[in-house]
Amino acid sequence: MTRFVRQAQYLSFLLPILAVYSLFTIYPLLKAVFLSFTNFDGYSKVFDFVGMKNYARIFSDDAILSAISYTLFFTFAKALLVTALAIPLAMIFDQKFLTRNLQRAVFFFPSIPSGLLLAYIWGFILAPVDSGVMNRILRTLFGIGSQPWLADPLLAKVSTVVVATWAVTGWHAILYLAFLQAIPKDYYEAAAIDGASRLQQIRHITLPLLAPAMTISFMLLLTGGLKVFEIPFALTKGGPGYETYSITQVIVLRGITETQYGLASAMSIVFFLIVLSIAVFQVTIMQRREQNVQ
Repeated sequence: MTRFVRQAQYLSFLLPILAVYSLFTIYPLLKAVFLSFTNFDGYSKVFDFVGMKNYARIFSDDAILSAISYTLFFTFAKALLVTALAIPLAMIFDQKFLTRNLQRAVFFFPSIPSGLLLAYIWGFILAPVDSGVMNRILRTLFGIGSQPWLADPLLAKVSTVVVATWAVTGWHAILYLAFLQAIPKDYYEAAAIDGASRLQQIRHITLPLLAPAMTISFMLLLTGGLKVFEIPFALTKGGPGYETYSITQVIVLRGITETQYGLASAMSIVFFLIVLSIAVFQVTIMQRREQNVQ
């Protein structure tokens, strides 16, 4: 009887959370699934079922296909760059030097302001005209002519990745630093006594023991990258052409601007499945790596 009462108490705490989660997550998801099989326009109460027509349209829409391609490129390029930069940066932060707290704050700061605000600032820096800050620097110091940073398809894609990487590298470096400081110093002392070089210590001690941090960081980078909207939108508005359209931007465009809620709902479901598949695959692979380290 006591056990039953205790479980009832636990359940009484969980029910409000479950109700809120169902109201704001489960119900909208199920509603989106339902609308994805209709031609609902967002306004009329009369709509028809169209079966898989909306899903078929996804793979024949140039903007959607370009958005999927760009979003995947943005996500994985950003994740790899941030990981490659954040780990060495965390190792530097872990050293004892006079201004290390100031340096941590400086590198962490870009993750505080809104991504939209940062993108607008970088849009001024990377303006593809003579008055752009970057073009003026290149012309003054190296005599290089103006570059179409946000007007050329390849440069626009690279520019959005660079800005996004700059914005979050410091945050992920602090995340790695927290795990790095939890590694016992005895491991390094024992390795040094055995004659291991600094690079060998990093390879055989630091990187393997940072595996849990890499799992968390990479998952956040992948899910955040797949849901990206503000940085490409503020920098390029999706241009030139459809080259830097993100999936979320196309969903908003088709659903709100063009009132094709049925198509936008179908895109949302496909997007949800893509994010879920990549997240599950990434976490599974990284957890296996953690087990192998142990």
